[in-house]
Amino acid sequence: MSYTIDYSDEAKQDLKGFNKSQENQIIKSIRKVAQNPLPQNEGGYGKPLGNKRGRNLTGYLKIKFKKLGVRVVYRLIRTETTMQIIVIAARSDDEVYDITAKRIK
Repeated sequence: MSYTIDYSDEAKQDLKGFNKSQENQIIKSIRKVAQNPLPQNEGGYGKPLGNKRGRNLTGYLKIKFKKLGVRVVYRLIRTETTMQIIVIAARSDDEVYDITAKRIK
């Protein structure tokens, strides 16, 4: 079952920061993940985030696109089968998770 993809307004802005080729690759990859966005422990692609260094990101998942050097943080709204994209960034782990913590408040 494929999940509906919902980009937060901030994530839409994040995408605009990449060149068109990168943007297309990211969107294509997100669509692939949307086919099975469940956590890895449930057989999906997402790696669960938790409570680290004062940032409580429990309930959120990440996917890393190593070739692009990009991380995407999202959450699943299982009652609606929606994959909500929170952050798309080519940044270090700590910076991506700081941005996520700010956006979910």
